[in-house]
Amino acid sequence: MNAQTKPREFIQYHKDGSVWAKGQVVGDVPTGYWEWFRKDGTIMRSGYFRDGIQVGEWTTYDKHGAVYKVTDKKDGRKGAKKTIVERN
Repeated sequence: MNAQTKPREFIQYHKDGSVWAKGQVVGDVPTGYWEWFRKDGTIMRSGYFRDGIQVGEWTTYDKHGAVYKVTDKKDGRKGAKKTIVERN
């Protein structure tokens, strides 16, 4: 595996320094399991990417961290928008 194909940890921060999102990327493309957090540290959303496309079940959490809803993104819907992350 070269550096472009090996997943690396990616963490993005709110302006106050708390963690906003964390997951893995290959290059600038999200892959695998990701989580997003509110400024108070509670989880806001989680789900999986495959080659930058949301796949499978994505969970949204309420302000207390309890499951609010689960959305099935299927396995890379036709016409799905590929996500690219900005480097820190």
